[in-house]
Amino acid sequence: MTWLHDLCYLFGGAFFANAVPHMVSGMMGRPFQSPFAKPPGQGLSSSTVNVLWGGANLVAAYCLIFQVGRIDLHAVDQAGAIGGGVLLSAMLAARLFGRFHGGNAPSVSASGQRPVRSKATRA
Repeated sequence: MTWLHDLCYLFGGAFFANAVPHMVSGMMGRPFQSPFAKPPGQGLSSSTVNVLWGGANLVAAYCLIFQVGRIDLHAVDQAGAIGGGVLLSAMLAARLFGRFHGGNAPSVSASGQRPVRSKATRA
């Protein structure tokens, strides 16, 4: 396979990773950030919009992974490209969207209060 196939697999993995939170949030009936919200990527879109956006990402992932070349998941370069795309996309999403849900400040709970530490854990 050429490096262009591996690049398509990398982007296919990224689209797959992006589909997961949109599909899950939509199926749970929860609003979630999407490019169609106002402001894009910061505001919340309806659960229906998120299911549709997640579906579009799944179609893009399928096309990039299974319709480009002949994928062999036993080939390290191809599986690694897909896994790398998933990992890169997940890390990017964690950093960008963690600020909205408290993920970038793990010492603060969801209620906004710092957890109480015992004397044994203070150093």
